[in-house]
Amino acid sequence: MQKIVLMGECMLELRQAKDGLMNQSFAGDTFNTAVYMKRIFAQQDIAFMTDVGQDTISQQMVEACSAEHLNNQHISAKSDSNPGIYLVQTDEQGERSFLYWRDSSAAKQVMQYVDQTAIEALCKTDLFFFSGISIAILEPQDRIAFWSMIGQLKEAGVKIGFDPNYRPRLWNGPDEAKAEFAKAYSASDILLPGVDDFKQLYNIETLEDILAFCTPFDIKELVLKNGPESVYCQLDGQLTHVAITPVSQVVDTTSAGDSFNGVYLGARLSGLNVTSSIELAAASAAIVIQHPGAIAP
Repeated sequence: MQKIVLMGECMLELRQAKDGLMNQSFAGDTFNTAVYMKRIFAQQDIAFMTDVGQDTISQQMVEACSAEHLNNQHISAKSDSNPGIYLVQTDEQGERSFLYWRDSSAAKQVMQYVDQTAIEALCKTDLFFFSGISIAILEPQDRIAFWSMIGQLKEAGVKIGFDPNYRPRLWNGPDEAKAEFAKAYSASDILLPGVDDFKQLYNIETLEDILAFCTPFDIKELVLKNGPESVYCQLDGQLTHVAITPVSQVVDTTSAGDSFNGVYLGARLSGLNVTSSIELAAASAAIVIQHPGAIAP
């Protein structure tokens, strides 16, 4: 059985319904990725790695992971802090905006509870996946421990997957993000960015410029999500382009990229080729964006 660990932050998601009531659920980019991977590839051992508090909401969050059949082995509940919270609002085109309350989120402390025993367990996994958000929320001193852990995983032969998922408000300026992302690119076996990540942070957006930017990092598998219409994959130097049919009725684009990541990674680990993996991942994302909230029914 293949083992995958995804590290990051899960938050309490609040979403206003048409009747004016507030719907409550749990979501976060790497958590969403884990959920959709497990739903499609139930045979894989998929674990979510984070830290939660000891409050009722934290307990419900862990129960939500269990309800999605995720492995909770790497969830610590040692923090005195509570989970982060966000409110999602969508416009008539399905585009979303967020309000966050996450400054004291328990997930920010996750590396403080990762000892050598935990790292040795992680070294037995097939893939470790994280995002720009996963490292942005860490305190600067905890990032040192994080990159040390990534180095040990690489030495043990664990594949590293990364989605930049650049969120400017989480960083102390673009230079800080660039420095951390450079470490992530250098460590990555599979990179899953969107064109917007490069446009926002590096002011580049053409395929040629993005490929040139990534070349020095020697990334084996680069999957570039170009909005709702196409995906490019460069695998061992060979470029594949897959056209995507846009969804005509978009309800909520929240988690489109997360669901794509989960299904793509699960498909590749299951032995599917690049084209089939992209098509399956895009089809899954198309379903997700036709439902409100990050986690579709």
